[in-house]
Amino acid sequence: MNNSVSIIVPTYKEAPNLPVLIEGIHSVMGSTGRTYEVVIVDDDSRDGSEKIIADLSAGGYPVRMILRTNERGLSSAVVRGFLEARWDILICMDADLSHPPEALPRMIREIETPGVDFVVGSRYIPGAGTDEQWGFFRWLNSKVATLLARPLTKIKDPMSGFFALTRSTFDRRDALNPIGYKIGLELLVKCRCKNVREIPIHFSNRRFGKSKLNLQEQMNYLKHLKRLADYKFFRPSSLETRPGNPYEKAEYEKKHLLR
Repeated sequence: MNNSVSIIVPTYKEAPNLPVLIEGIHSVMGSTGRTYEVVIVDDDSRDGSEKIIADLSAGGYPVRMILRTNERGLSSAVVRGFLEARWDILICMDADLSHPPEALPRMIREIETPGVDFVVGSRYIPGAGTDEQWGFFRWLNSKVATLLARPLTKIKDPMSGFFALTRSTFDRRDALNPIGYKIGLELLVKCRCKNVREIPIHFSNRRFGKSKLNLQEQMNYLKHLKRLADYKFFRPSSLETRPGNPYEKAEYEKKHLLR
């Protein structure tokens, strides 16, 4: 396996966070001696993000942006980033500075362990934690969402958006059809991940900007759970070969119809 790393960061109006995030990633990854790239997949924020990334790239940081103007959504942004990533270790992390770059080296070591399918940066295992200002209702919302996902996976933090997998694991996925923002859960199920490791992280509060979580996203999460339950427990064989989004469709047609 190529030991170079592609870090995918989906964004929408996260401009103030980007210089801090990229510098943090660069500091940590520079100490590993590995080749890496950061791929920002932006949903046409028009907040200066494009110029910030261009300036950082010109300044020597290995970062580039995929600008999407005709599609929205965190899950499809992450899929787009994985499809266009250069390297074989794929990591997803948020742009809001809630995920600590310091966890990247351990996450990479764990995903390189033979037999490991998926690595999750977890808030709910020994050694992990969240900022004290997180609040009871946000904590309760996370716990309920985790409990609802229990039939699909037994890991402690399936809601985490900080995760790693290899390209070989990603390439064995059945057709993706996510709704909402929990692409990690979709990949856990659709890539048929059996050996999943969780590493402890400290989850920080957002530093700049506003959370994208709202009632509509919570409803989308419930719809997503229903889709995944249907897939895992009741799917017909045809469901496994039905492409879910435009990028999946193009790849599917190239692989199966145009050869």
